Amino acid sequence: MGKLKITQIKSTIGRTARQRKNLEALGLRKINHTVEQENNPVILGMIDQVKHLVKVEEA
Repeated sequence: MGKLKITQIKSTIGRTARQRKNLEALGLRKINHTVEQENNPVILGMIDQVKHLVKVEEA
């Protein structure tokens, strides 16, 4: 499938607990933190829930 580079670009302050848990599950901890994840339906669903807080690129 491939890899995705996911970067958190906005803060979790004022966000719902569900959104915070999604970022944590993706491996993101703070603003400008970048992780690489596999491109699969589970990860894409998590990204869709927090798409306004992250930037996604093909790796």
